[in-house]
Amino acid sequence: MSPSAVFRPITRRRALAALTGVLTTAALAACGLSSSATEEPADSDGPLVIGMSLPLTGPVADRSKPGLEGYQYWAEEVNAKGGLLGRQVELKVLDDGFDQETAVSGYNKLISQDKVDLLLGTFSSVLNLSVAPIAERYKYLYVEPSGGADEIFARNFHYLFFAQPATSEALPNEFLDQVAKMPAADRPKTVALVQQEDPVTKQTAAIFKEKLAALGVKTVHDSTYAPDTSNFDTIANSIKQAAPELVVSGAVAGDGIALIRAFQKVKFTPKMLYQSNSPTDPTFASSIGAANTEAIFTPLAYSAAAPYAGNSEFVAGYTKKFGAAPSEDAANSYSAGQILAAAVTAVGKLDQPAMADWLHKNTVNTIVGPLSWDAAGRSQGSLLLGQFQAGKLEIVSPAAAATVQKLVYSKPGWN
Repeated sequence: MSPSAVFRPITRRRALAALTGVLTTAALAACGLSSSATEEPADSDGPLVIGMSLPLTGPVADRSKPGLEGYQYWAEEVNAKGGLLGRQVELKVLDDGFDQETAVSGYNKLISQDKVDLLLGTFSSVLNLSVAPIAERYKYLYVEPSGGADEIFARNFHYLFFAQPATSEALPNEFLDQVAKMPAADRPKTVALVQQEDPVTKQTAAIFKEKLAALGVKTVHDSTYAPDTSNFDTIANSIKQAAPELVVSGAVAGDGIALIRAFQKVKFTPKMLYQSNSPTDPTFASSIGAANTEAIFTPLAYSAAAPYAGNSEFVAGYTKKFGAAPSEDAANSYSAGQILAAAVTAVGKLDQPAMADWLHKNTVNTIVGPLSWDAAGRSQGSLLLGQFQAGKLEIVSPAAAATVQKLVYSKPGWN
């Protein structure tokens, strides 16, 4: 690994071992006593250390790995151009194992003990719900690459910013627009909603249920499963018995692949299938069979084909370094780094409140498009709608970004 982006994994056991010191810091804060973690890190000639905790092990490790690679590629690119504020960037990375308590103790340690100069966000709404308040309490700028549940932004944090084009409230919009445009006779009459226990998936399922009902689509199945679920046969059979024409699958990582395999096992093919997150995994097509991807819809926060400034260079450079095109997770991490760098460069020093103020007032051009934010850190753009056609994930909506002009509304049977 290049020395320009140092990766320092900290095991879950070591992170938990620091919990006693974390609780002491929290107790001091609760009593109104100050701690050195609340002070701005002093500028120096040494490396500019950026701390983060990621679920490098656990149930979403497969999605977190490219997210880390996105951060690493961003850091190396920044360092090749002279770093930030004339200092080389160094990444200090902890492993939280997709555990909220471990993530919280990790970010507390990064701030109060390691005294990192800057922070970058972790993966998923589950973790960011717990971590964002830590950054807010210590007044650290916190740009999260994923975790768009409105529950996070409803707290009106000042230092929180989302690095994707839109939050979860907007996630169903493009697909729902396409369903609304379908002739009433062709529109699905029934839907099954199935989602992992996660703030984003629960929020979007509720939106789908309400808005599909307004279009005359009846919900015939609605279930939520635990993040550690590995056997989906019972769920797949229940959905098969309900016989929905449309399935809306709120997946987070490999769970979406496992659900589709269970559908194949019980021989159930919905007329239409919409699934979040999993279809953007680089292993998705090989895991379910390339022919079986046909007509699956998925929301996209990023596309390698998007014509945004710097995107083609990012795709080429990332592919050369890691041997594969960047996934959505890699791109979102890179975008988070772009946002952080823009704020640091604009302010010209490590002044966390000033950097947050600057982001609230300005637009940052990123590889996922120009991003701006409301007072609570919600990005103010819109997501893309993708669909697999002829083995390739195409953009089908909105029209201005579409890579194909026609949608496939009827999914063929599993091969």
